[in-house]
Amino acid sequence: MDRSNCKHLRFFGLHLNSLACKCVALIVIALVLRAVFLPSFSSFGGIGNNNLFAVNNGPSTLNQELRIEKTQFLEVPQIIWGLNNQKIAFARACLTARMLNRTLLMPSLSASLFYKEVDLLQPISFDKVFQFENFNSLCKGFVQLGRYSEVSNRSDVFELQKGSGRRWTVERDLDQLRQFRNNLYDGYEIIRIVGKNPFLWHDHWPVKDYARVFECLVLVEEISREADKIVSKIREIGSKEIRKVEPVQNVIDPVPYVAVHMRIEKDWMIHCKKLEQRSNISEICSSKEEIMERVGNIVGLKTPAVIYLAVADALLEDNSILIGWKEGLLPFEKKKLGVVEIYRKHPYLIQSAIDYEVCLRSDVFVGNSFSTFSSLVVLDRTQKMIKMGARNLCGMEAKWPSYSYNLHGESKGPHPWMTNMSNLNLQAISYGSNHVSC
Repeated sequence: MDRSNCKHLRFFGLHLNSLACKCVALIVIALVLRAVFLPSFSSFGGIGNNNLFAVNNGPSTLNQELRIEKTQFLEVPQIIWGLNNQKIAFARACLTARMLNRTLLMPSLSASLFYKEVDLLQPISFDKVFQFENFNSLCKGFVQLGRYSEVSNRSDVFELQKGSGRRWTVERDLDQLRQFRNNLYDGYEIIRIVGKNPFLWHDHWPVKDYARVFECLVLVEEISREADKIVSKIREIGSKEIRKVEPVQNVIDPVPYVAVHMRIEKDWMIHCKKLEQRSNISEICSSKEEIMERVGNIVGLKTPAVIYLAVADALLEDNSILIGWKEGLLPFEKKKLGVVEIYRKHPYLIQSAIDYEVCLRSDVFVGNSFSTFSSLVVLDRTQKMIKMGARNLCGMEAKWPSYSYNLHGESKGPHPWMTNMSNLNLQAISYGSNHVSC
């Protein structure tokens, strides 16, 4: 409008000049824009009268918007049973979190070995056994752990009930996990899985994924130093014994040692006999004499050789496990080494972690292919050789050879053993003889 027309405009009874006319026009435009766009803003979580007293029974749309850049978490039940069952359960929880595109909240492990007495489980924090920061550094881009202190709203939880029973098949379990990858659940900061512990969950991941998680598990310094003491003791005493029968110039320093995971305790023998009956397989159980014979017949093993017997505490009073070995084999266990007190000051889980590390570091490892402990030691050793580009993974030509004493090998010795990393699930390398790939 022109200047003369502006003189005749009235606003609440006031005459306006040209400047006032422009201001009125701007205000009118602003009011129109507000009326048009404000309802849309409110409907997307803006501050409006309808939102002031909303009850949060689910993930609000505003929360979904604000959480785009925030970490989402998966929470799992306490992890229980033996060390290696717990490692498998932990890895399975990590891989589940990876599938759901979430960070696993640091789980609680179990320091004791009680199967039914829940009150006696002695929870122990993951970072009291394994290095938390190192895990996240080594597994960056694959899986990640989070602390509860990182959660902004602990009540913002959706509970996922794991199915159970024969009707809860692998396929149904996988379908359930796929459902929870849906954007519908992105608004929840935490998905909490309730029900059975992760070791009993169905397995959906290849062996190489488990191996990737296992190699990120590094013992805390306190436990690693305890393993250092045991290994040093084995080599020190072994060196002294070898020098009694060998010229000094022939003694290799540090003295190599063979670790034998000797499963002959009563509860194991009962378990493996039942397993042989159910599976119609005869090569699961091994007697003390069979183990001694097969270890003594390892093709290419140089003698005299130091033998560390990783045995259950119940066998430490049985001196017969040190008698009957082939000439040139020098057997030791915790008691003969004088290291029993190093173990006894720790709970079961830590004792097992120390023994696992001692077996893992051995120059030669011999175990039972139906034992979870032995199977994971061999998996770790195989993974280390693959990572370093080793070509020979079997027999004494390998960097870290492993053998299965329950399976018949060459010259009445144990069967060479490596893990087949191409297997599609962890079950393929546990509780079976067909997974010994050498």
